[in-house]
Amino acid sequence: MHLPAPVSTRRRRAAVLAALGGLLATGLGVAPTAAQAGESGDSATAVTYRGLSLEVPADWRVVDLDDDPSACVRFDIPTLYLGSPDGQRDCPAGLVGRDVGMVIEPLAEVAPERLGDRTAVAAGDPAAAAARATSHGGTLQLAVEQAGLLVTAAHTPATENEARAVLEGAGLTEDARPAAPPAPAGTTARPAAVGPQPGDYTGLGFDACAAPSQAAMDAWGAGSPFQAVGVYISGASRACDQPHLTAAWVEAQTAAGWHLTPIDVGRQAPCTSYAQRISEDPATARAEGAQAADESVAAAAALGIPAGSVLYSDIEAYTPGATCTAAVLSYLSGWTEGLHAQGYLSGVYSSGASGIQDVANAYDDPAYTRVDHIWFAWWNGQADTDAGRYAPAEYWADRQRIHQYVGEVTETHGGVSINIDRNYLDVAP
Repeated sequence: MHLPAPVSTRRRRAAVLAALGGLLATGLGVAPTAAQAGESGDSATAVTYRGLSLEVPADWRVVDLDDDPSACVRFDIPTLYLGSPDGQRDCPAGLVGRDVGMVIEPLAEVAPERLGDRTAVAAGDPAAAAARATSHGGTLQLAVEQAGLLVTAAHTPATENEARAVLEGAGLTEDARPAAPPAPAGTTARPAAVGPQPGDYTGLGFDACAAPSQAAMDAWGAGSPFQAVGVYISGASRACDQPHLTAAWVEAQTAAGWHLTPIDVGRQAPCTSYAQRISEDPATARAEGAQAADESVAAAAALGIPAGSVLYSDIEAYTPGATCTAAVLSYLSGWTEGLHAQGYLSGVYSSGASGIQDVANAYDDPAYTRVDHIWFAWWNGQADTDAGRYAPAEYWADRQRIHQYVGEVTETHGGVSINIDRNYLDVAP
């Protein structure tokens, strides 16, 4: 979560997609564990990895995670990542927004919980299986058994065809080595060992773009002043990959005494340049908020985060104005109503000068449904829940506040460094 201006969606040439129609010739002679990328004309890059060949648009980066194990797996910049995304990644805390990207990793290194019933399995031609793959939450997933690889593609509605074109242009080389995927874990919520989040807590917390690894959480649990962590559980504008964020991870952190602040980062204010924006029509905006609530509840349940928890909608900074403000407030009304209908509480994260000021001004406005909690970004360095001029002290006064008081700093605890935003929480069930 951050406050700088968003990055505009790329302008793509039609030739980029047109160039992806053909298969890359097999038999490139690449070692099974090596990655090779080379230009294939002006509009596509040919890549092979462990026996899988494909082409990506020439404006995509290609990153070998085996060579660069700390590289941030992010989807706001068009990129193909090769290798396991596991481990602790060096991601800026403030990344928000999505374009298109893809991760190809060994199936043997994938946690079963990361596979679901929507994962397409290629028992034959990977291109044919890719054509049958269904998108869920802005993600396509294909298990290529013949090469022992899992391909995960993140996209927006505008870039889904680009991602599909890459997948449907995939082929196998003689270096492919078969491996079956682990049994899918499904989406059934775990037993209620996890209580409502963030629960009863007053003190320091942090949020990071990607949920930290278990080793990082253990190190920070022992050596940092933080006992709360913000995690992006849902939303089509999530910028970072989340390989660690599973029900087992949630259960382990809460058992260790961590409090979680679950975040949905979906549509943004219509007066911004993010790829996915809230409709300027209030009724449509309200429906979009309700849909986001449904998707976030499903994600929370799959992670074992139970009803009674607060789910926070991340609305990045925007310039308040009649139309833009009405759209955001309508969206948050639908968000709140949708969560209440399923037993969850609603929160909003935003900058003090935009989203928080707008919800405070509408605190008693019957046209809108009030959110239950606020999480305000005001980087004044004060670890408290005083929102100053952005929200009166008597609003959300019953332990319903989080203050993001420092943004995008790198801290090291227990020998592990993470780029974070610092928060101060005063929350209760």
